[in-house]
Amino acid sequence: MIARRTCLAGLAACVLPVARPAAPAVPDAFAAALAAPSTHVILRHARAPGTGDPPGLRLGDCSTQRNLDNRGRAQARRLGDALRATGAPFDAVLTSQWCRCRDTATLLALGPVTAEPVLNSFFAGRGDRTAQTRALRDLLRGAADRRLVLVTHQVNITALTGSGVASGEAFAIRMGAADRAEVLARVLPPA
Repeated sequence: MIARRTCLAGLAACVLPVARPAAPAVPDAFAAALAAPSTHVILRHARAPGTGDPPGLRLGDCSTQRNLDNRGRAQARRLGDALRATGAPFDAVLTSQWCRCRDTATLLALGPVTAEPVLNSFFAGRGDRTAQTRALRDLLRGAADRRLVLVTHQVNITALTGSGVASGEAFAIRMGAADRAEVLARVLPPA
């Protein structure tokens, strides 16, 4: 592709169009899973360098938290593009109250975003793993007739599914008879 250069008369600055990277292809298994009833998408927030949060974290103040970087913001946009390309309708987008999750959920551009405290991290003793995981299972079982997108943290997803998860990775899941959610398919957009 040849980039065209647009220059304003009398100015040295020129603007080059920036191509947005293509959305990652969603595996057929992921798209097929989304076509089935009672299937939801749960994902770890996009790339936010570091681990945990600095001391003094306050949920209402993003400056006290670990946040998405430019690559993380691009990753969230590409994942949203990929999820929209499946054609699956999403009934609600729920997110942890952490800024990196809220920003990921917004950048997905799949619909209005609602904070859901049960999705908040319990890393390093910040929450209650057992109670939050039980409440998340209940939330998913109660939404069997809806398709939710849930943006949360690694610890929450691992507690729910038993699987590790990379930044920005999405799982198509459904609640089975067991205590863990069944992972039907996974997709990881390029960082």
